Amino acid sequence: MKSTVTTKEQLKERIKELTCLYEVSSIIVHADFDDIEDSLKAITFSLKKAFQYPDKTEISIIVDDLNVLSGTINNSSQSISSNIPVFNVSKGNVSAHFTGDNSLNHDFLIEEQALIDNISLKIGGLLERIEIKNNELLLKRQMEHADRLAVLGELTAGIAHELNTPLANILGYAELLASNFSENTTAHEDLNKIIQNAIFSREVVKKLMFFSCEMPQEMKRVNLVPNIKNAINLLDATFRKQQIKYIVKIEEEDLWLRADTVQLTQIIFNLTMNAIYFSPKDSLVVIEAFQTDSDIVLKIKDQGPGIPEHLQDKIFQPFFTTKPTGDGSGLGLSVVHGIVSSHKGSITAKNNNKKGAIFEVRLPK
Repeated sequence: MKSTVTTKEQLKERIKELTCLYEVSSIIVHADFDDIEDSLKAITFSLKKAFQYPDKTEISIIVDDLNVLSGTINNSSQSISSNIPVFNVSKGNVSAHFTGDNSLNHDFLIEEQALIDNISLKIGGLLERIEIKNNELLLKRQMEHADRLAVLGELTAGIAHELNTPLANILGYAELLASNFSENTTAHEDLNKIIQNAIFSREVVKKLMFFSCEMPQEMKRVNLVPNIKNAINLLDATFRKQQIKYIVKIEEEDLWLRADTVQLTQIIFNLTMNAIYFSPKDSLVVIEAFQTDSDIVLKIKDQGPGIPEHLQDKIFQPFFTTKPTGDGSGLGLSVVHGIVSSHKGSITAKNNNKKGAIFEVRLPK
């Protein structure tokens, strides 16, 4: 039933609406970007007061998974609503619900529809500012990370070049001396220890050079499938020794891409060895490969402890490791990251929904 509204009452309603717009603008200006729920709650109560029958009206604001209500809403109640636009895409809505006697044919005022349209635009503007800020922070972190990696790349390249010559000399002279002693002597055993440690150090230098992209690349058309199978065959004994099961999930026989074969094998080995190291006995490692329209995708999943949230931004940094001293140099994942980057691909690491970690490498075809 429509009510006859006098000029005085109309003026009173317009003042309520203007007051609401002022309050909402103030709420939005002082909104906490990290937690907007309180701001949305304040908006719902301010908007509720602006309606003709505030004691019989409830406001709902839905933004993505967030649903803020001013009170209990009857699903059968009459309502008006307005979508919240964020960069021209609806991200939710603002609605007003009449919760009075359902037998009354209550019509909302035209001005009330205009009011929630206006409030929706304001909330949309707030969400756009939040999204822009989040994107700026993400871009800033990515740029800082790239800068750090660039500096570390130059540093490690210099270290690798400086160490190569003395290591070659140590290894060469140790092998020469070892040939002058019989295998039964203590001196021969000591020289063998020097040789083994020199070889280990040389491998670390190689990883440094991989990380800094100083190793020469021979890019050619490569089928990833036989590379995976060959690498897993070589690691089969390691899987059995550690009592870990594995599954290779490849539905296609041909997954072609342009890559350096040696570096491609390095990616598979390092990620698989990492999965083995963190996997408990009798667990399962899954090696999966497939293709999209533009990329070849390699996924390696384990059932280990996963990646602590506070370490997820650090795992690809050189010399960072959670392994005990002596178990790792902290270069394995950095090497993989460097190789993937040099191939213009991407690598991500995240926790599995159930348990363990998933490393995903995407390389362009």
